Amino acid sequence: MTFAIIQRLWNMERIFMRFHLDVFFKDTSVERITQVLAWIHPLRTFGGDKHKPRGVRLREALIELGPIYIKFGQVLSTRRDLLPADIADALVELQDRVPPFDSTVARSVIEQALGSPLNAVFKSFENQPLAAASIAQVYGAVLSDDREVVIKVLRPDAELKIRDDIAVLKYVAKLLTRFVPESQCLRPLEVVEEYEKTIHDELDLLREAANAAQLKRNFENSSLLYVPEVHFELSRRNVMVMERIRGIPISDLNTLRQKNVNFRKLAENGVEIFFTQMLTHNFFHADMHPGNIFVLADDPENPKYAAIDFGIVGTLNQRDLEYIAGNFLAFFERDYRRIAELHIDSGWVPAETRVDEMESAIRTVCEPIFNKPLSEISYGTLLLRLFETARRFKMTVQPQLILLQKTLLNIEGLGRELYPQLDLWATAQPLLKQWRRRYYGPRRLIREFRRHAPTVMSALSLLPDTVYRRLREAHQPQNTTELALARTLLEIQARQERSTRILACLLVGIVLYLSNEDWAWLGASIALVAIVMAFKAPKPRYPAVPHPET
Repeated sequence: MTFAIIQRLWNMERIFMRFHLDVFFKDTSVERITQVLAWIHPLRTFGGDKHKPRGVRLREALIELGPIYIKFGQVLSTRRDLLPADIADALVELQDRVPPFDSTVARSVIEQALGSPLNAVFKSFENQPLAAASIAQVYGAVLSDDREVVIKVLRPDAELKIRDDIAVLKYVAKLLTRFVPESQCLRPLEVVEEYEKTIHDELDLLREAANAAQLKRNFENSSLLYVPEVHFELSRRNVMVMERIRGIPISDLNTLRQKNVNFRKLAENGVEIFFTQMLTHNFFHADMHPGNIFVLADDPENPKYAAIDFGIVGTLNQRDLEYIAGNFLAFFERDYRRIAELHIDSGWVPAETRVDEMESAIRTVCEPIFNKPLSEISYGTLLLRLFETARRFKMTVQPQLILLQKTLLNIEGLGRELYPQLDLWATAQPLLKQWRRRYYGPRRLIREFRRHAPTVMSALSLLPDTVYRRLREAHQPQNTTELALARTLLEIQARQERSTRILACLLVGIVLYLSNEDWAWLGASIALVAIVMAFKAPKPRYPAVPHPET
């Protein structure tokens, strides 16, 4: 353990005691540890901030601890179903009202990044920040052509604080892995390393600008989501300039009601946006807390979301996407056996797990919540029971899926705030069925064939060289020269015949598919047969090998 880690741990313990956070652990298994800490540190007994409400103490402690803990508080603030009201109300301010750093410093950072004075680049600049969060704060400005923009500036000390806290988290994760065998299923060190990559990506505003551009392309002309335009020519690693959004904050429910916004439509659109990002684009905004979401209410009956802050985005590899979507679909169809099979096939639980036992356990947890609106579902109880089930079957945490799970929790929490009667199942199920038709349908197979066609053609171009090498081998002085030559000729003949059949089937299939919609399925089926033939070549019938004595 380095001196920096010891110093950081001591500082964390000091903050923990000064804000009297040990009250959150009364009557729990770690209460005795907090009592020891209180004995070590005198602030718990003599003074501190105990006169403040507990929610305020928690919020101020997280702010003083730094960016990583502020982000944790942001996630918690979206889950009013899991928190007492006073704590949830206090943590909401972490979304965009963290104490700002000095605007003089921000101006200096912007000028240094752009290499010009502010008045040479912007027609006007607002000295008071519009919002301040854990890693950056935002200022309003106007360009020389009168376009309104916002300027996002990284906190100068954010990277240093994050580095120190990541070192502490890694040390704690190693201790857990070494001394608490049960924690191995949680894979704590891998979780911390995955989070480290995510948080460091967020410190590069050029990466965030690229994420925004990609998301804007994905939702071009969409009625669901608007993404502001990025001014790349004015963006740097620590400064980003983006179009200013004049929308209603999603947390301002009173204004939304005054505008007669359709809350049901808004909640359903949120679910559709999430599944569209995951299933169609495989590129999702992974920091969807209320501070990053606005509503464009020009048409109250068809409100549109506007998003900001694209520092954290998520993608899944094809295997994980298939398993996640399959789990969602099986869950909505109450196919608990399929859920158990997917968990085993994916390696999330040990291969020796009994499918029937896991199926029964999942059914016990999930069946009571079906056909209920969000307002009648206790997700706190559901999550605890799912964790118990996972622990029983030795399910390991998948670090690459943490962003997706976090995003889903944010979306579900947002839906609960907007429209508690939302039927999550009815909204999501059609989107998942559409994904299944698209993913397993013949159109995808044809698209994949077209995508891999260059590779196949490149492999076929190597055929003459292969034949040449085989012929050279045949001319070498061996007892089986004639046999090798005969085999080569038979192989060439078989390849020619197979290529002719494949090409004929493929052409017939494509013509039928494109010529008439009624014959599309037949054409796709014939094309599929051609593709299967291409990748499963029959073995040529070689002449019998003569016995050495004959």
